[in-house]
Order: sequence, then structure tokens, then C-alpha cells
Amino acid sequence: MKKVFFSLLAALLLVSLVACTTKEKENDGWNKDYKVAMVTDYGDITDQSFNQATYEGAKAWCEENKVHFTYKKPVSDSDADRIAATEKAIDEGYNVIVMPGYAFAPTIQEVAGKNPNVKFIALDVSKGDFAADYELPSNVYCAVYQEELAGYMAGYAAVKEGYKKLGFLGGMSVPAVVRFGYGFVQGCNAAATETNTTIEIKYAYAKQFFGDAEITAVMDTWYKGGTEIVFAAGGSIYTSACEAAAKVDGKVIGVDSDQAAIIDADYGEGMTVTSAMKGLYPSTYDALTEIVLNGKWADYAGKIDNLGIVSDTPEDNYVQIAPSTQFKDGAFTADDYKALVAKINAGEIKVDNNTKEMPK
Repeated sequence: MKKVFFSLLAALLLVSLVACTTKEKENDGWNKDYKVAMVTDYGDITDQSFNQATYEGAKAWCEENKVHFTYKKPVSDSDADRIAATEKAIDEGYNVIVMPGYAFAPTIQEVAGKNPNVKFIALDVSKGDFAADYELPSNVYCAVYQEELAGYMAGYAAVKEGYKKLGFLGGMSVPAVVRFGYGFVQGCNAAATETNTTIEIKYAYAKQFFGDAEITAVMDTWYKGGTEIVFAAGGSIYTSACEAAAKVDGKVIGVDSDQAAIIDADYGEGMTVTSAMKGLYPSTYDALTEIVLNGKWADYAGKIDNLGIVSDTPEDNYVQIAPSTQFKDGAFTADDYKALVAKINAGEIKVDNNTKEMPK
């Protein structure tokens, strides 16, 4: 009987200690008004892409500003499970929900209106992703990206670095992927014109966001036919381009985030020449700063911002090419990249964002 009593007493002391520790944490300068949760789409926080960049941006910001943070991963790639994961975060008291990727549009439509006191930050979710008659409520903010600028810079850099036979492999022909592709073509063309170089570009959509044996076979024909480098844009479609490139010492261009680490580790050192990046990290970090820290939700409520180049300094922008870019001395250098960014920022270079037809 005494043993049971002492065990119960120990348990009660442990509960008291945990409660005290939690309360001390909440009172030790921690923000009591906001708790931030990020929900992943169909990937994971180690995907070297959308989820990881968003997770790292949100986590870093929350740690620096003493805001409680968590992330939720849906049990499957479905609207029902994304909705369930989001609702679970809300039930646990998280009142700022960060969502990366167009797949969250149905979740927003289902959940946002029912939770007017929760703020939703949706990255890369455009008006076209929602139902035609849906109007964003005042507790939702969306950011989309000027992919055509990132694609342009990647194409421009590739041709300046000496590649003459290039390819673009898109996943599905959704607007974001099309803008990447059409921007890439414009950048290649601009660099070829400047250097008086004749180039060749192969262009195709896979109609899916993942690689498979059939797509790899097509990539084999490209690379074996002389294609030197392929810009693979759209989820994990890059795997097929990389599998084919590895057979002939070919090169690739990554997308969304700096993919050099994952591609080079899996398919061969130096395979990734550059990546056309969306600034998921800075846009997550900046949105949380303005919305939570500076209390400027009114400036974001119900809006869809189109983020692009805002500075002559490359790393400050919402679209970039990767820090790991293989800049060549005398070909396309880091200083050349900075000069290119400055010209785009100044309006001296204009990139067509039309997705209806291939730019002339």
C-alpha cells in the first residue's frame, strides 16, 4: 500500500514539475497571442523543396521571436487529410497556419471560413487554384511567385556558361510550371542573342509531378541525342532527368529550392549547374514578421501578392538562382548574376509572364 502511495506521490510531483516548466516557458518572454503551425502538403520537411524551405523559415522565425511552433504532416496526399491535419493544429490552439503549395486551396475553402480567428498564410496558392466563385476571406493571405524571372535567370546563366543544347521538362502544365518554362526559354534566347550563339531547346510536359521509367526513356533520347542540360520543373519529375543525365555525364537545373545537395548526392557530384528558386524561406519569414511581430495583418488580409525581385542584392529577393550555382570565371560569374538582377530590378529587362502561348 505504501509503495502505491509513494508511486502516486511521485507521479503527482512529476505532473506539477511539467506544469510549472510549461508555465515558466510561457511567462519567460514567450508570445502569448500567437502560436504558429505549418502543415506539409504531400511531401515532408526533408524534401529539399517547398516543405523544407517553408518549415525552416517558420521554425527559425518562431525560435528567434519566442513563438510556439509545430508542424503537421497529413497521413496521405488527399484534401481530406490536409483538412484533418489543419483542423488538428487549430484544435491544439495554433492560430497562425502556414501552408506551402497550391494543393491547399481546397483546405482553405473548407477551413478558413469556419475559423475566422485563425490567420492562414498560403504560399504559392493562386486565384486560379480556388473555385471560380470563391473570394478570399479576410483571415487568409496568399503569396505567389514570379517563376518566369527565376526561369529566365537560370536559362540566361546556362547559355552564358556555354550550354547550347538545352531542354525543359515540366511536370504538369499548370501556370507556375509554364511560367518557369517560358521564362527559361526567354532567358536562353536573350543570352544567345547577346553572345551571337545558336542554341537548341527541347520542351515537354510530363503530365505528372513524378518521374517514372517512361519519362526516363524520353530523357534518354534527349541526352543521347546531344542535349547537354535539362531544366526539370515540377515536384520530383527531376528524378527522370537525373537518371538519364547520369548515364552520359549530363547536367540538370533544379527548381523551387537549391537542389544541388540532394541531386548531386543521389546522381553524381556536380550534376546540378543551378536551381531556379522560389524564396519560400524569406517569404515565410517576412510574412510572419509583418503579420505577427509588426501587427500588420490589415495589409495582408484577403490579398494575393505576386512576389519577385525587390532588390539589387540577389539573396534578398523572392525569386533567385541557387547559391550553389556553378559560376565560371570569364563565362557567367557571380558579379554577372548580380548585374542581371540589378537590370531586372531596374526594369531594364522585362520578362513576359504570359502562359497562353510560347513567347516569340
